[in-house]
Amino acid sequence: MAVIGIIGGSGLDNPGILANPRDEELTTPYGPPSSPLKHGTIGGAEAVLLARHGREHTIPPSQVNYRANIAALKAAGCSHILATTAVGSLQEEIGRGDIVIPDQFIDFTKQRKMSFYEAFEPQRPVHSPMAGPFDGRLRKLLISACKALGYRCHKTGCVITIEGPRFSTRAESHLFRSWGADVINMSIATETVLANEAGVPYAAVAMSTDYDSWRAGEEPVSWEAVSRVFAGNAARVTTLLGRVIPEI
Repeated sequence: MAVIGIIGGSGLDNPGILANPRDEELTTPYGPPSSPLKHGTIGGAEAVLLARHGREHTIPPSQVNYRANIAALKAAGCSHILATTAVGSLQEEIGRGDIVIPDQFIDFTKQRKMSFYEAFEPQRPVHSPMAGPFDGRLRKLLISACKALGYRCHKTGCVITIEGPRFSTRAESHLFRSWGADVINMSIATETVLANEAGVPYAAVAMSTDYDSWRAGEEPVSWEAVSRVFAGNAARVTTLLGRVIPEI
């Protein structure tokens, strides 16, 4: 039976979505994960929840130990990973509260550990294919569930991941739009790369909370605005996960 890892992002750091929850403290060769692993079930399916930024959201994006998080979920027996994240919209048609199921990413981070490999075995280099980084089957399940639930969903999207914790300048926001990015956040590219390298199918549920810094007439993005929108829509994301996870 599949065991589904859930990485809870901003606004879903510690949701009460698991039945019969129990915590597991563990470490990895890369250090401890961001939070204890919370084991439980969703619709009878086994799941393991990890809070990306810690359960009290105390870990800034660039300080998250992404390698330990992915390694911990794999060590706990997770066969698939679903991640949730708040994103800023870089396109007019992606409104606040819309769900995006990314199919591509642009990595614009600068100082993160992006591989489990710090050295290769002699004559055995490891270079992970990344043309289609998000798992196709998981994406289809998420898209179908959004349709069944009547959620406004964008079936594809390119997410650009920046270092953070600061938000974009207006010039950067326009640049990212010119590159063809649809949404922006501070975590997904890093996780996707590591999950692929670890051989664990990975997909993300991104909820648009703001328009970054590019949109004329809009207040520039702030953490308060992001939190407000995500908090108002978090129940939809948890409902979506509850529908999809038993189908995996």
